[in-house]
Amino acid sequence: MLGIKRWRREKIRNRPFAPGWLEAIERNVPIYGRLPEADKKELQGHILVFLAEKNFEGCGGLELTEEMKVTIAAQACILLLHRKTDYYPGLYSILVYPGPYVAGGHIELAPGVYTETRQVHLGEFWKQGALILSWDDVLANASDIHDGHNVVLHEFAHQLDSEDGRIDGAPALPRRSMYLAWARILGADFSKLRREAQQGLPTVLDQYGATNPAEFFAVATECFFEKPWQLQKKHPELYENLKLYFQQDPAGFTPREEMA
Repeated sequence: MLGIKRWRREKIRNRPFAPGWLEAIERNVPIYGRLPEADKKELQGHILVFLAEKNFEGCGGLELTEEMKVTIAAQACILLLHRKTDYYPGLYSILVYPGPYVAGGHIELAPGVYTETRQVHLGEFWKQGALILSWDDVLANASDIHDGHNVVLHEFAHQLDSEDGRIDGAPALPRRSMYLAWARILGADFSKLRREAQQGLPTVLDQYGATNPAEFFAVATECFFEKPWQLQKKHPELYENLKLYFQQDPAGFTPREEMA
């Protein structure tokens, strides 16, 4: 069965891009232009498989286009480069709203005491196999590759985090020997971010990452790809750990002068 899946995916990866796809990626996902040529080729193959296997749905009156799908897929698949991947196996549907949307939730006021809330979301990860995105924010975040904010990278980092059955800031790592260093380094930098946020200090990492370890990993992933030089300078061990996990070195293909 696994052999059939690999054979099918290899056939898909060798298909040509549909007309307009590459132009849409170059226009909407400028980080693509920084990648080495070999990475661009690998990414195109991942995009083809991703689009063949995932279901997209427009919500809130949004009429989905091929440009929207390929723009989302390109960013999601950047996280898969250079690594063995099963293409987010727990994800089946990507739901796309035209802009920020309101969703219900619960806040714990005291142990066992909850209240319902209505909050505005830009994106959301569901354990039940779906992921939600705001198209306006997908496009805005992708176009600014220096602000450290990218809703697609953030939500798909949660998807990676969940693949071992837990959403705890520790995705499935390629070697058991990596877990101890991962826990030590991310734990220390998470605690540091919480202290800095409480003290009102400026931080390279978005302070939303101080919410919990899962959000810290998602925020760190955004920063790793969008502000690599700053992250490497302020959190060198964290940068090296993410570099080892993602098998990529964004600081290596991002001009330092653009990060000033």
